[in-house]
Amino acid sequence: MSGCDSSSANRRVRPATLAWAGKDVRRSRTVWVRLRRDRVALGGLGLFSLLLGVAVLAPLISPYDPNAQDLRSNLQASSRAHLLGTDDLGRDLLSRIIYGSRVSLVAGLAAMAVALCLGVFIGATTGYFHGLYEAVMMRAMDSLLAFPGIILAIALMAALRPSLQNVIIALGVVATPAYARLVRGSVLSVKERDYVEAARAIGAGHGRILAHYIMPNVMAPIIVQATLQTGSAMLAEAGLSFLGLGVQPPTASWGSILNDGRPYLYAAPYAAIFPGLAIMVAVLSLNLLGDGLRDALDPRLSEG
Repeated sequence: MSGCDSSSANRRVRPATLAWAGKDVRRSRTVWVRLRRDRVALGGLGLFSLLLGVAVLAPLISPYDPNAQDLRSNLQASSRAHLLGTDDLGRDLLSRIIYGSRVSLVAGLAAMAVALCLGVFIGATTGYFHGLYEAVMMRAMDSLLAFPGIILAIALMAALRPSLQNVIIALGVVATPAYARLVRGSVLSVKERDYVEAARAIGAGHGRILAHYIMPNVMAPIIVQATLQTGSAMLAEAGLSFLGLGVQPPTASWGSILNDGRPYLYAAPYAAIFPGLAIMVAVLSLNLLGDGLRDALDPRLSEG
């Protein structure tokens, strides 16, 4: 009798699962159509793609060696030889900003990858399983959230040696609690739905339920969060480099270039303005893209 019940449940679940999968495909197409109609979001995507292209092609498009010094040409304004001018050591600002994009983009993307992996794992497991593990992990996340992000990042960098790798680790740890709480809340709401209960009824294991039935339905807010938080991570990396806690000289970073130009803000304002504009454009492009993704993925819009 139990075998008949299991077989009957299996027949009921399979059509429902296929219908759910088809709905998921249609939803993805709808999201892409909405995103294509959002010119502001496409503009953000285009700007960020341009920055990625500049970072990848830096050795080909950079007019000078970013670390080459020419003290006779220091603090020169924009000219045909140096389109954005030179810094206090005579280094070409355009070349340093181009190479600095590599550090900022790698730090932002890698830090968010670390936070995404840790946060999704912690949030999914604490949302699905209960008990001592959930209590300990969420109290640890609450403890991290009690500190202002930049202060916690500075404290971690003070304990670690200043380097790009340690910046990524510090920013990843700082951003993890936000992902963990977001994913946990989404998992708590999804795991009680009918198709999850049906999967349990046919004997699906916990890992399969999480991977195939729960996580695909909580990815929308995670994608939006990752897009917005990448910009925040790039801004935080620039702040750490500005304070001397990021990559060390002579490696070019937008934050360190901004710090190099700070003492000459009145005599040569371009030395600080151009790296500041680069940071602004990068963060703005990700914020515009994140806002567009949030609107495109809004389930209330898809139901309307």
